Amino acid sequence: MAIRPFDAADWPAVWRFLEPVLRAGDTYSFPRDIGEDQAHQAWVSTPRATFVAVDEADRPLGTYYIKPNQPGQGDHVCNCGYVVDAAQRGRGIASSLCAHSLATARELGFTAMQYNLVVATNTGAVRLWQKHGFAIVGTLPGAFRHPTQGPVDAHVMYRRLDR
Repeated sequence: MAIRPFDAADWPAVWRFLEPVLRAGDTYSFPRDIGEDQAHQAWVSTPRATFVAVDEADRPLGTYYIKPNQPGQGDHVCNCGYVVDAAQRGRGIASSLCAHSLATARELGFTAMQYNLVVATNTGAVRLWQKHGFAIVGTLPGAFRHPTQGPVDAHVMYRRLDR
């Protein structure tokens, strides 16, 4: 597996595994009926950079974006979003994407990384981010409308990049 910058030709493959995640509505706060063009805008066009994890045949297995978390005086802290193809989960791809994003963030001059809405029921993600040095710095009670569990807590997770 390798991680490289996103190329426009990657979008059809990325959309194939991104769309079901967004439609499920249990991990991301994007509208569940988001259109492909809107998803492309949010995942590829708006962020500072987007990357893909690819197999030996250069087929996308997972992806992440990186962008400033806030404009202006908050733009030294970045935010990332990650998705791995459901058929490829359990192979350490998300962990590799996270490690890559931390290095990329430093290269881009960010001093910290923040995840704004980590759904508390997404325990695998919470554990993975903690493994990579993120701390839960706040919990927002009932801040995420889970499609099957109703309102659930969401965490704000943060990591400085100078460590």
